[in-house]
Amino acid sequence: MPDLLIELFSEEIPARMQARAAEDLRRLVTGGMVDRGLTYSHAAAFATPRRLTLAVEGLASGTPATREERRGPRVDAPDKAVEGFLRSTGVSRESLKIREDRNGAVFLAVIERPGRGAAEIVAEVLTETVRDFPWPKSMRWGGGSLRWVRPLHSIVCVLSDDSGTEVVPVEIDGIVAGDVTRGHRFMAPEPFAVSGFEDYREKLGRAFVMLDPAERAEKIRHDAEQLAFARGLEVVEDPGLLAEVAGLVEWPVVLMNTIEERFLDLPPEVLQVSMKTHQKFLSVRNPSSGRIEAYVVVANRETADEGATILKGNAWVLAARLEDAGYFWRNDLAVPLEEMARKLDAVTFHGRLGTQGERIGRIASLAREIAPAVGADPDLAERAARLAKADLASEMVYEFPELQGVMGRYYALAAGEPPEIAAAAPEHYAPLGPSDAVPTAPVSIAVALADKIDMLTGFWAIDEKPTGSKDPFALRRAALGVIRILLENSLRLRLLDLFARARPDADPVELLAFFADRLKVYLRDHGIRHDVIDACFSLGGQDDLVLLVARVRALQDFLGTEDGANLLTGYRRAVSILGQEERKDGVSYELDPMPDLAETEAERNLFAALDRAEAALAPALGAEDFEAAMRLLAELRGPIDAFFDTTTVNSENAVLRRNRLCLLHRIRTVMNRVAVFSSVEGG
Repeated sequence: MPDLLIELFSEEIPARMQARAAEDLRRLVTGGMVDRGLTYSHAAAFATPRRLTLAVEGLASGTPATREERRGPRVDAPDKAVEGFLRSTGVSRESLKIREDRNGAVFLAVIERPGRGAAEIVAEVLTETVRDFPWPKSMRWGGGSLRWVRPLHSIVCVLSDDSGTEVVPVEIDGIVAGDVTRGHRFMAPEPFAVSGFEDYREKLGRAFVMLDPAERAEKIRHDAEQLAFARGLEVVEDPGLLAEVAGLVEWPVVLMNTIEERFLDLPPEVLQVSMKTHQKFLSVRNPSSGRIEAYVVVANRETADEGATILKGNAWVLAARLEDAGYFWRNDLAVPLEEMARKLDAVTFHGRLGTQGERIGRIASLAREIAPAVGADPDLAERAARLAKADLASEMVYEFPELQGVMGRYYALAAGEPPEIAAAAPEHYAPLGPSDAVPTAPVSIAVALADKIDMLTGFWAIDEKPTGSKDPFALRRAALGVIRILLENSLRLRLLDLFARARPDADPVELLAFFADRLKVYLRDHGIRHDVIDACFSLGGQDDLVLLVARVRALQDFLGTEDGANLLTGYRRAVSILGQEERKDGVSYELDPMPDLAETEAERNLFAALDRAEAALAPALGAEDFEAAMRLLAELRGPIDAFFDTTTVNSENAVLRRNRLCLLHRIRTVMNRVAVFSSVEGG
């Protein structure tokens, strides 16, 4: 079974496109081969700035010949039906056969497909893949029609096995496939032939090309950490930047340089973002002070001066960038924070929701109202909300939008604002993702909740809700943020009250249902079943999320016990019988059942058990002791089982039948005070 090697060698592929392109190459080529009946054992794709590579192991030598008989329409069918059958099978009318079956004479098409060799199929698939490759952006060059991300120079396409190497005959837009590639652009530009993937990979390594992007990233990380450690420093982790830098070089050479002393007074975040955005430098931090004091440059070649010229040139460019950052920093500090915030009065937030300034006013009012419930000072919460977004009008954030909030904290501290107000600037945006910590400081919590609730109620009021996969205003993230802030800080706030305070014209019921869906997503990752959430949420008025989750966890634990599972079975039986009889009779059996009409001992015991449970459930639920409530429900298991084992619900006596059906209704009513058990799957 031969192995396949494909290399598409071009000018530099943008780093952000490489991983997806490698996966697309693997998917399209292997998928195309399998669709044509050519199987394989394993495939792996790689990308460097100048090449996409695919290695396929255990490729079948070809496909076998096949013969298929396909039954068609009757011989007396209309011509259009026969013509359609001919088109679908690809055979001529003259080649059709006739076969008799129980419905009469029908046409039969015999479709014979000859076997094909692997090289023929690979050539066909590769041509199709290259011509239809899904680059986000592509270009044409010269006089050809081929589009590629950058000019495509050569193609390697070889099949190899123990008997030798075969070049697959492929020609795409004048580029003829062969077995020749090139190494590093500067350090090993001469062409060389390859006989298979292992030979290819080994020769590339000798030609200063590290094929695997994961290996390049690991080398950069290791070398950078070693250089930093030697100076008592540490590299700031940035997996995204590391992956991007690994996509910029074929032979990573890691160098480190220090930042000029005159720039070290800039906030470390400014240094880090400026170097990352403009230069793709990894930041290096002093662990004792937290200052960014150095940076890592990843060059694409080794030099005789060990990178000195490269570092000098990069230092010159970096100095110019940091001069700009220092200029922004000084200008922003010269503007009073309240004046900076007032500039947002002229910035539109949304055509139907007003300006940023108007939105900030709403957030400030709501933060003041939320503050007492979260242990924050109302005056501090309101002022923090009014200043938290001021840096959106700063020159620094205009240049580096990712620093919003971060710069607000620095500007607030420089203006002499209390630490709580300064901290709210970055923290009120949190959490931005599932791995982000939620704010825990009371003032930050008040502003964060107000910000997100205003966003949600505002867009609900103008009917701009998420639909399907579309969520342009990140409302799902905002709702999940509210959920996490409340739950992780154990805050007992009622969502419906918050909605009403923020925006009375928003649909509270629909918005609460949206929160319920987001809560399911959040709790699913914590092992909580969605149907258990529904069973508790269906009680209505469940807008205290801390209380709701406590009830949900207690119910799930209860249903996991033998008593819980058996009681649920009894509940299902009671509800099923009751529903059937109500539909048949056209009435609802909701009257209070009469204990005096109980005939059997089990029936009397069930009445007594329901009386005890109902009397004890009210104080247990009032005390929010859901574990106790579940224990009370567990005590119903035996009486309910005994009732069904010994008592006929549909008695021939109409009075007894009606009373027992009302007793089933009472079972449902008592149990549904804890949760709506019919919402549990199968309930």
